[in-house]
Parts: sequence; C-alpha cells; structure tokens
Amino acid sequence: MDRQIDLVIVGAGPAGLSACIYGSRAGLSTLLLDNGAPGGKLVKTHKISNYPGVAEIAGTDLAMAMFEQATSFGASYEYGNVVNVDADKKVTLDNGDTIHAKAVIVATGTKERLLQIPGEKEHIGRGVSFCAVCDGAFFRKKDVVVIGGGNSALEEALYLTQFVNSVTIVIRRDVFRAEKNIQAQVEQNEKIHIITKHIPKEIVSDKGRVSGIVLENVETKETQTISCSGVFPYVGQDPISEMLQGLDVLDEKGYVLVDSNCETKIAGIYAAGDVCQKTLRQVVTATNDGAIAAQHAFHQITGM
Repeated sequence: MDRQIDLVIVGAGPAGLSACIYGSRAGLSTLLLDNGAPGGKLVKTHKISNYPGVAEIAGTDLAMAMFEQATSFGASYEYGNVVNVDADKKVTLDNGDTIHAKAVIVATGTKERLLQIPGEKEHIGRGVSFCAVCDGAFFRKKDVVVIGGGNSALEEALYLTQFVNSVTIVIRRDVFRAEKNIQAQVEQNEKIHIITKHIPKEIVSDKGRVSGIVLENVETKETQTISCSGVFPYVGQDPISEMLQGLDVLDEKGYVLVDSNCETKIAGIYAAGDVCQKTLRQVVTATNDGAIAAQHAFHQITGM
C-alpha cells in the first residue's frame, strides 16, 4: 500500500505528540506512527514533577492527556514499525507499506543500553527488566538490584521500594550523578542499600530465573555475588535512528543532527526529542522540539 500525506511523525512520545498537535492544528494531514503504546517513555515513568504547570502527575496520565489532545484536531494514529526514511521523504514500514510525505518528523527517542554481560539477554523478562513501573509489582517482597547512579536509576529504585523487600543500588564511582534532592530521598530510605565502586560482571540464575548478580570492585578486582530476584539496569540510552542511517544525518553515536528548526540537512526531514544530538533530554525539551519542527514544516509545505 502506498499513500500520500502532508506530515508523517514517527514516534508517539512527547516530541511526536507535540508535533502532532501543531501539525494537525495547522491544518496539515497528519499521520502519527509508533510501534508501541502512545506516550513513549512517559508510560514507563512513575511520576513527573518537573513539567511546567503540573506539580506532579503519573507518567501514564500525562501520556494519555497528550495523546487525546494530539489526535483531537483530526490526526490519524496507527501502529507501525518504520524501517526506512529516504531523501524523497518516502517512509517504509516493515510490512512493505510506503507513505510519501511532504515532511517527516522522526521522534523515536532512545532505547535502554544493555550491560553487555553474561546472563543478561537470556534473562530479559525472567528477572532482568528495564522498567520498574512495568514490572515492579512482580518483585513484591523480594530483593532487587538497580545498576546506575543517574536520575532514572535512583527514581526507579525509589519506586521499587513500595513493592520489594530491599533495593541495592550499584554504581561504578563513589558519588551519584543524580540531582541532589533525589539522592537525599534515596539515602533516607531504609529499604535502599548502596554499593559504590563496583561494576556488574555476570547475572546468575536458578531454574531459568535470576537468582543473583556478580559484582567486581573497580579498584581491587575482587568479586562478590549479591543474591536477588531482579536486576534493573539504568546505564544510559542509545538513539533509535536506524531508519535514517542512509542519509548521513547522524553523529558518531547515532543521534540526529538538526538545526534550530529541528530540520536535518535534508529539506523536509526533521527530528525531535531525545533522538537528537542535545545536552538535555527531558519531557519539556522534547515537546519544544516537536512544536518547532511541526511549525517549520507547516510553513515550508504551505509557503505561508
């Protein structure tokens, strides 16, 4: 199937939803595509307390509010996995369908980085999880380990404490990278234990389920095994930008290079949100990008 449309938005996270609002509200025929639930990482976030005008809200609630608004001006939403976007703005899906657009906004975000240690991949869904909000309740009254010292790791550790017996946070350094207020909450929580200057080396299992993790001291190289039923890695993100690989618009890490209009060097192809090369990846910066990209696309398409 081959279709023609004004604006195709790939990714229904905050950037894509914001772009959808601005594009469809401006009168462009707009198609929003995603291969998961609308909201992106919002649906994996327990609560958000730094979105302007909203003191605190569950990630799923904010995602649904954004989605309902994004589709209220006539935009279409479809499930689809985009595998390629070419320089002529032809969007190809994995089922062979193609869409010819006047403008394309890639807002696919990032995916969780693996630890790349033995026992990890084969136990995803069997004790290894990248989403505490999704899977935390499965570890009720059990012991779990969180790997990482940034905001995401500490926020997820705090969320897990409502279910689990204990959370052990493991960090490579002796200090956290997270914001001070989050660190304070972690340090004051009796269910949370912290192991510094250690890295994960192997995930061990019993009868096909995670039963522990081997840690190595970065200074002495001595190892120890921590018993646990779950491991939650939060060690960074990688951009989901494979559909643009043939266009020479990516940096060495795979992030999309854009100008102040969120447009790549190829006219009519934009990127917005976490998939872009940038210093701050937050909901508010993603929505900003989406609005800018869609508004510029509108002017380019209509000549207004």
